[in-house]
Amino acid sequence: MPLRACTAPSIKMRAGTRGAALVARSLVMLPAIALLALPGSSSAQAQQKVRTETIRPGAPTTTPPSANQFLQPAPDAGPVARSPARPAPASEVPPHGAASQQSAADLGPLPPAVQHTRDRILAAAHTGDLQTLLAQMRAGSSLPVFSHTQKQDPAAYWKETYPDSEGVEILSILISILETPPVRIEAGTPQETFVWPYFARLPVKSLTPAQKVDLFRVVTGSDYKEMLERGRYVFYQVGISPDGTWRYFLASE
Repeated sequence: MPLRACTAPSIKMRAGTRGAALVARSLVMLPAIALLALPGSSSAQAQQKVRTETIRPGAPTTTPPSANQFLQPAPDAGPVARSPARPAPASEVPPHGAASQQSAADLGPLPPAVQHTRDRILAAAHTGDLQTLLAQMRAGSSLPVFSHTQKQDPAAYWKETYPDSEGVEILSILISILETPPVRIEAGTPQETFVWPYFARLPVKSLTPAQKVDLFRVVTGSDYKEMLERGRYVFYQVGISPDGTWRYFLASE
């Protein structure tokens, strides 16, 4: 048989055999592909588990302090610095060397002993009788200071000072003074005293209009002019100690 005639059928046979082999291999692989495509397969379940797995963070590198663990406190800033007390201006320093004073607005109710003595003095002055007032002055352990010499009887001294009214004018002055608010001086010391009128311890030039009204209930315009020239209150003052002792009823010089 010629060579060419035998070759052609062999090539065809090989081709057919190769095609059959490819077809058979494809048929073998189809079940595996189908298994991969099925959602219920074990491979798909493993894939699904990986996708839905919760990923937890790792443990922190430092452990937070427990409730019983000592925490270093913040540095102490020390005591808060306080502003120094403002010194009183020279115009506020009470005259006559008083170390301290409390204004009438800060006094509140008078101590009962002081209030009682004030009421007795006022009641005696309202009688218009010098001897009645003198009896109140002598009721204490010592006579209140009424003049800078103390050489005369108080009633005789007042009659000599106010001859036109036979001394009764002094009673009117005493009432006017005790009806003004007082000021407390030398608080906390043996010299502590409630003094009337309160403006006796204020610089005359610094008096407010309302304080001047109180002043002119006690003194005249000419008196006020003289006080401005002298720079201080110059007239009668009443002093009562916290225990009710009547210390003085004296005119400043």
